[in-house]
Amino acid sequence: MIEELLRELAPQVLAPLVRRYGDFDACEDAVQEALLAASQQWPVDGVPDNPRSWLITVASRRRIEVLRSDVARARREAAVAADVVPEPAPSVDDSLTLLMLCCHPALTPQSQVALTLRAVGGLTTSEIARAFLVPEATIGQRISRAKAKLHGARFALPPASEQPERLAAVLHVLYLIFNEGYTASSGSSLHRVELSAEAIRLTRQLREQLPAEGEVAGLLALMLLTDARRPARTTADGALVPLPEQDRSRWDAEAIAEGTELIESTLRTAPVGPYQLQAAIAAVHDQARRAEDTDWRQILMLYELLESTAPGPMVTLNRIVAVAMVHGPARGLALLDDVDPALKDHHRLAAVRAHLLELSGDLSAARAAYDQAARLTASVPEQRYLRSRANAL
Repeated sequence: MIEELLRELAPQVLAPLVRRYGDFDACEDAVQEALLAASQQWPVDGVPDNPRSWLITVASRRRIEVLRSDVARARREAAVAADVVPEPAPSVDDSLTLLMLCCHPALTPQSQVALTLRAVGGLTTSEIARAFLVPEATIGQRISRAKAKLHGARFALPPASEQPERLAAVLHVLYLIFNEGYTASSGSSLHRVELSAEAIRLTRQLREQLPAEGEVAGLLALMLLTDARRPARTTADGALVPLPEQDRSRWDAEAIAEGTELIESTLRTAPVGPYQLQAAIAAVHDQARRAEDTDWRQILMLYELLESTAPGPMVTLNRIVAVAMVHGPARGLALLDDVDPALKDHHRLAAVRAHLLELSGDLSAARAAYDQAARLTASVPEQRYLRSRANAL
């Protein structure tokens, strides 16, 4: 419980410190020390009445100690040497301002995404590495270089002229945060609701500021239509329930209605983009009353459009599933050998292969593929589901 609270509060503590003192790197270090102190003290002394203020106070004192040790910053020290950072009443959400700062044009797109996932999403370096399919050390280096480049950057929303160049990275960041919350890459729980909820909240905030951006609306629709299925994705004991077997009466009808209306209106009024296409695919799934009613031909058409506009290994893998559902598992299996090598050791490739082998009747090979997929994922619910499929065969 305390760990979840600290994850939620981390960006809320970092934002006012950067606003007050600047120097993103030093402020982030101070916040990390405050979080560490809280993780050690709160289990013993109890959570304070205002945990955010407690963390801001501790982080601020640590930041001031560093300033006092730097003789060259003596004048600045005199201006900020107070025990508590006054919490401003910002005109916009500080988390959104922090999000835009992490997507500063001085950073590479990869560093923008990694830093924002760390500072705003609260993900660990290992979780970010799994999202990118790269070594953990690579992500650690990206974060360190990004923080160093933000030294002296002003904590404020960028001017309107600079927002478009940051938008693609911002949307990608929000997408990854949501995905980590909807299907956690590791741990005993399938969902980390605090992350998916935060991604939806920030995307709503972004849409309020950029109402004419079709891809912002598309991403919000995608999140709503996907998150609507969450109540039916697990059993009472936390076991994973695959989409075809879910009790669709448990899906969030209100979220589906909002997401469907949003994507339909956006497709009529804005240039089509990848997030809108993904939202349209999610809408087709959500509109099917039964799994067997799913319009796979329409889904295949949408994946073909998506692959032509935003190609990627996961898009290809999902298109292959749609091909198999329309033209048979043999056609899908024939396409799996040509997928991106980056997916070679990813559990999703093995799981798709297992599913298609099972549909084709090759149960022995399907069982081996399910076992392989279970070994490759760090998610306990996914491991249990994949092993249960293997055992059932």
